[in-house]
Amino acid sequence: MRVVIGVDPHKGSHTAVAIDANEQQLAKILVRSGPRQLEQLLGWATEFGERVWAVESAGGLGYLLAQQLVAAGEEVLDVPATLASRVRTLSTAKSQKTDGNDALSIAIAARGPNVRPVERADHAVVLRLLAKRHRDLGRARKRSA
Repeated sequence: MRVVIGVDPHKGSHTAVAIDANEQQLAKILVRSGPRQLEQLLGWATEFGERVWAVESAGGLGYLLAQQLVAAGEEVLDVPATLASRVRTLSTAKSQKTDGNDALSIAIAARGPNVRPVERADHAVVLRLLAKRHRDLGRARKRSA
């Protein structure tokens, strides 16, 4: 049985909800954002065996957590916030805007067609772009002076 874990990321905390194939909630956890967030989430998720993580806005607010999970060897999906919101509002039982309900709707939305896998970021490319930008700014400053 493959478990989907939906994560609603925030600056101060992350709420995760695990669901089974029938979209029944198995467990829920609230983890404070910080250096131990990955360790706590992985420790909590060990009981689920085969699992996939669904992180809302893995390119935005959930970027760090999504990259940490991918680096740890986990399968991670990026769920757009609009898709998760649509699932939550169309739900008959849990349409209230709470972190737990948001995480649940993210996990359900991860089964849809508009989700993409998160790939490990190539930090060397990012650093190269930043270094080039720094050189360009230095050259522009010298020209203007």
